[in-house]
Amino acid sequence: MEQRLSARVRGIAPSATMSIDAKTKALLNDGQPVVNMSVGEPDFDTPKAAAFAGIKAIVNGQTRYTAAAGTLDLRKAIVSKLMRENGLQYTPEQIVVSSGAKHSLFNIFLAICDPGDEVILPAPYWVSYPEQIRLSGAEPVIVSCTEASGFKMTPEQLEAAMTPKTKAVMLNSPNNPTGAVYSREELTALGEVLLKHDVYVVTDEIYEKLVYGVEHYSINGLVPDLMSRTVVVNGFSKAFAMTGWRLGYLAGPLDVVKAVSSLQSHATGNPASMSQAAGVAAFDAFDPSMVEAFHERRDYLVRALKEMDGLQCLMPDGAFYVFPNISRLYGKSLEGKRIENSNDFCTMLLETDLVAAVPGSAFGAPDNMRLSYATSMDQIKLAVERIQHFISRLQ
Repeated sequence: MEQRLSARVRGIAPSATMSIDAKTKALLNDGQPVVNMSVGEPDFDTPKAAAFAGIKAIVNGQTRYTAAAGTLDLRKAIVSKLMRENGLQYTPEQIVVSSGAKHSLFNIFLAICDPGDEVILPAPYWVSYPEQIRLSGAEPVIVSCTEASGFKMTPEQLEAAMTPKTKAVMLNSPNNPTGAVYSREELTALGEVLLKHDVYVVTDEIYEKLVYGVEHYSINGLVPDLMSRTVVVNGFSKAFAMTGWRLGYLAGPLDVVKAVSSLQSHATGNPASMSQAAGVAAFDAFDPSMVEAFHERRDYLVRALKEMDGLQCLMPDGAFYVFPNISRLYGKSLEGKRIENSNDFCTMLLETDLVAAVPGSAFGAPDNMRLSYATSMDQIKLAVERIQHFISRLQ
């Protein structure tokens, strides 16, 4: 048998963020003092109210199957949250709770895409978007967004990317990896283009609470005529520091939601029952001091990077990443090794100065690297010292 594995999985690109994290952990296990700026995981604890709700659920025997789409209590809580915070009106029947926002996104693409379909995907993009789209049988149509536009897709770019094969448009605001946040005016302008085309809109809003001096908006809240074909994705990992609880959700038109619920019932079934109980409690336990801490870290890190020779860095408005441009350092060398691209830069930075960053090539932006400031200020300051030391030795 020549090929034991399917073409579907043979074509999957490994996650660069997880690959860097694995190398980092291997160095840490060897006793190396690596500063890990690679992983998007808040360094805060799950809110105590949510944690105790999960514990209580276990103790009280809430350890059995729930409805595949999630408990009614949690879906009602999500409906209330979406109305209260986003101005979006849904019913519990329009909600599916999954094992993380990543799971919700994968379910959506499987539910709406066929082979030959296209999904418009602005770059820089989160590493899993293109792979999930391809696994659904569709093809991502990459729209490159540069520093000049604040890493945001323009209406003209969106219109130009539309074809008869377009099935959906992917939006992510606040964005991973850039931290870009679309304004009310920018989303409304994109919405006007979308109204002219019969396509789905998938909007990933997992970082919505992590914004600094700006407002987060949902496109279907600004352009209500898009409600019937917009699927909103969110979850508990980032804003509530619940990465390990694996809990996300989507809200959308009833036909899509029913399809996703049916798909999930055959794939994983319900997300963990105790995680769902924790999710209900989490909505009333958001800690704004986390945002204040991220804000302070962001400001310090961007200022420090801007002072380094060869780096350019936009100030991100959301999430907990900075995305400096490192291309002016390409062609330089250290210890006989030449930097040709972002992969080389990040590999050498990790090997020589023990700072873990993710190359921008993983996000469709080969001139940049991603640094996460979801770590302590002490670690960020140490990373800055080491990055400066690394750059100062390049020739």
